[in-house]
Parts: sequence; structure tokens; C-alpha cells
Amino acid sequence: MIELSLHILDIAENATRAGARLIHISLNEDSRNDTLTMEIRDDGSGMSEAVLRKVLDPFYTTKKVRRFGLGLPMLSLAAEKAGGRFTIDSREGEGTRVTAEFKLSHLDRQPLGDIAGTMVTLITGNTGADFVYHHRHDDQEYILDTREIKKELEGVLISHVEVLKFIRNDIDAGLKEINAEA
Repeated sequence: MIELSLHILDIAENATRAGARLIHISLNEDSRNDTLTMEIRDDGSGMSEAVLRKVLDPFYTTKKVRRFGLGLPMLSLAAEKAGGRFTIDSREGEGTRVTAEFKLSHLDRQPLGDIAGTMVTLITGNTGADFVYHHRHDDQEYILDTREIKKELEGVLISHVEVLKFIRNDIDAGLKEINAEA
């Protein structure tokens, strides 16, 4: 994966497969400390200690369609190559938290990519789950919460094409307003 948004997509999709109903996606661009922190937290089924010890092995996966799992190992490597760190915490029955920190100005840090497209893809393919996307850039922030959007829709599906266009435009405008990485 060459963009952070694709890592987010992969991790959030894994969360929905693990039964998550609420997924928090947070990005924090901190210019003063030269860090970009990405956190994805879910309320899915979580992982046992035995599975958690194996998740960074690229030849381990719980998926039945392929025999390797590159998502988390690739994110861990990307964070390390960009002067950062990677952590994962999970508890069975409680959910999982994946955190990757990068040196914001590091030459090898992957670009954010199309976060609006990633969020629209997640929402479209997982209408039974809710997503909270929180992006902070220094002292400014943008928040999208599908629970709030669903309340306002009054029976219109969140996956309706016009709603998805609104969400994409809102994310793009919100990130531009807070001067977040494009």
C-alpha cells in the first residue's frame, strides 16, 4: 500500500469483518512535534493473545481466501521507515486499537491519499456499521460521524448516491478548511 488511506481502508474492513458496529478513525497532524498519528479503534470481537502475537507475521492470516496477511505488517514497516512506531492492542470481546505514528516531515512517510474516497467506500460497503472520522491539524479539527448523518436522513439510506456525494464533498471541504494534508 502506498497511501495511508489504503491502510485505513484495510484495517476498517477487517474491523467490520470482526463484527464492529462502531469504528473510530483518527488522524492527528501535529506540526509543532512533527508527527502524524493515525489511530483506528473498533468495538469488534477483538483478538486473543495468541492471535495478537502473530498479526505482524506476513504469513499469518485469519482470512480463508488467501494464505497471507500483509496489511498490518506493511503499516508497521511504513511507520518504522518514517521514523515512527506502530502499536496494536486488542482484547477478545472488546475490540482492537491500531496506532501508527510517523514523523510528519519524513521523506519516506506515505501520503494520506484519498481519505474522502476511503470513507465513502467504507460507508457504502458497511451500511450496518457507523464511522467516526476525526482529523486534527494542529489546533483545528474536522469530524464526520455517520450516526449524526443517519439521524438527519429521515429514512433515506446513507448509501444513496446523493448522500455519498455530500459526504465526499463535506470531507474534502472540511480537510481544506483545517489545512490538513491533501
